[in-house]
Amino acid sequence: MKKIKIVHIINSFEFGGAEAMLCNLLLRTDRDRFEPSVVSLIDNLNVAGPVIAAGIPIEVIGMAAGVPDPRKILKLSRYLRRLRPAVIQTWMDHSNLIGAVAARLAGKAKVVWGIHHSNHIPGIAKRSTLATVDACAKVSRFLPAGIVCCSEHSAHLYTARGFDASRVTVIPNGFDTGRYTPDPDARREIRSELGLTEDALLVGLVARFDPFKDHLTFIRAAAEVCKTNVGRAVHFVMCGTNVTMENPKLADEIRSLGLANRFHLLGQRRDVPRICAAIDVLASSSISEAFPLTIGEAMACGTPAVATDVGDSKLIVGDTGLIVPPSRPELLGEGLLKMLGLPSHQRQALGQAARRRVCEKFDLTAVTRQYEALYLKLLTTPRPRRQRLHFGRTRQIDLTIGEHAMVSA
Repeated sequence: MKKIKIVHIINSFEFGGAEAMLCNLLLRTDRDRFEPSVVSLIDNLNVAGPVIAAGIPIEVIGMAAGVPDPRKILKLSRYLRRLRPAVIQTWMDHSNLIGAVAARLAGKAKVVWGIHHSNHIPGIAKRSTLATVDACAKVSRFLPAGIVCCSEHSAHLYTARGFDASRVTVIPNGFDTGRYTPDPDARREIRSELGLTEDALLVGLVARFDPFKDHLTFIRAAAEVCKTNVGRAVHFVMCGTNVTMENPKLADEIRSLGLANRFHLLGQRRDVPRICAAIDVLASSSISEAFPLTIGEAMACGTPAVATDVGDSKLIVGDTGLIVPPSRPELLGEGLLKMLGLPSHQRQALGQAARRRVCEKFDLTAVTRQYEALYLKLLTTPRPRRQRLHFGRTRQIDLTIGEHAMVSA
């Protein structure tokens, strides 16, 4: 049987949840039935190593970050026309719009958008991102054949913004429970690296430095913990891109609260599974998420979580951890104290329950099969009626599925 060509289009392969999910999906794609390849709009392949090692082709278009260069869109279109995929899966807002336009210029492929964000907060989200989301909402009735949201929360918010609900499917992120697994040695090794005793309590936050991750709330919650008897023995570890003491926003906050001897900032790490397995509690202080991978990854390592009530965090955690309101350091600190105050055997039992929950509900292979089933379904769906997208008063692009788009005066 002829293999089905699928091209995935993503902004880049920098460190992030959507990028990690794409890598995981590619490595588990049924290569007997599907022929996957990838387009990275920006020349950043930091986490693409496993994909390259698996022999999956990656084409770099060479766009500059934040600049949707029309010449690069045409380059992408020409590449897609040569490749002639059956399905094009795009990832995240900018890739959704750029990829879909290029795909329609190229020809017949079914386009599936990927939504991996939820609440775009004005003043924090970039204006270009907000404009892109609004543009996608307006054309969502005819550019994509399907829209995959990685969380129930993002599906609700995006349809409220005007995305075509009839095309939306929720497929949650999955977790690699073979890579993220309990590791008794990690506890000793990470504490030795940090200069801590093996019985020291350790709370961790794994996230790149970004306003949406709200690291400052975590630091202030740590200050609340340290005021108590339980907190006297607790240390805090943070890792992620730009999470170092060279970051003045983090360093100044930590020093101003007198916590310099309690915090360990490790920057970007490639041994995140060891970090997740070594800590006693995972904290997530985000003010906006869709389906946060770090929570499920820690749970897969047998580590319970205390997380803010954003995105699908509550759905992931279930009754194996604690959920608190966002932007409330005193309540996050209270939740951490409750978890740290449990006898170690009770906290470990919660961690074991957390791993079982991830294995049962968010199996990565099962998630991959859901994507593949959606592609097969869309390939047998009749084409929609012709739609025309107008640019100003005189130019228009024919967006009929199955015909090459033509620009006319």
